Amino acid sequence: MGDEANKADCELIFKSIDKNGDGKISLDEFSDAVKASGTSSNVDVPSKMKEIDKDGDGFISIDELWEFFSAHPQMLKEAVSKVA
Repeated sequence: MGDEANKADCELIFKSIDKNGDGKISLDEFSDAVKASGTSSNVDVPSKMKEIDKDGDGFISIDELWEFFSAHPQMLKEAVSKVA
């Protein structure tokens, strides 16, 4: 799968998590997405949020999510299968 297809998948996932459409993912939105994915029992949500939130502003931007998925392509694939 090419970079453009992966970016489109990342945008799809981002939009599905960003429930209020403000262009950033809050801890509550991220937590809801993790719970909905069925993996919440083995994920420390606040720690994972901090890992993805590179600028430390308390939100995940589309660029931060893309950077995370670029480093973890299998997670992108799994997330897409749950959103699609």
